[in-house]
Amino acid sequence: MNPEINTLTEQIIGAAIEVHRELGPGLLESAYQRALAHELKLRGMTFEEQISCPVRYKDLLIDDAYRFDFLVNGLVVVELKTVDALLDVHDAQVLTYLKFTGCHIGLLMNFRSTVLTRGLRRLAL
Repeated sequence: MNPEINTLTEQIIGAAIEVHRELGPGLLESAYQRALAHELKLRGMTFEEQISCPVRYKDLLIDDAYRFDFLVNGLVVVELKTVDALLDVHDAQVLTYLKFTGCHIGLLMNFRSTVLTRGLRRLAL
């Protein structure tokens, strides 16, 4: 595994843990997204939010096929959830994002978890 990506994912997870520690579970996903964006900014990280990416199916271009929460350093896709439990479909969603972005690593974070690390998945293509 690329040491740069390992360090980057550790930094993203650290930022998310800080947000979760301060806010706790139970808020809307949009609150966590705004707070995580602020925390990433405070830590000097480069990222884009609410990335809309087109999908090509044969000769059809679907401009608004999907939107994910963060792309950090152009390398790591980050998807936030506030659900009772992460499901296989959430993993599949992140893996699809990886496929269409060309990224190899994705982080799936469920902020409804009482302890964020229990609601955290690192996915790779």
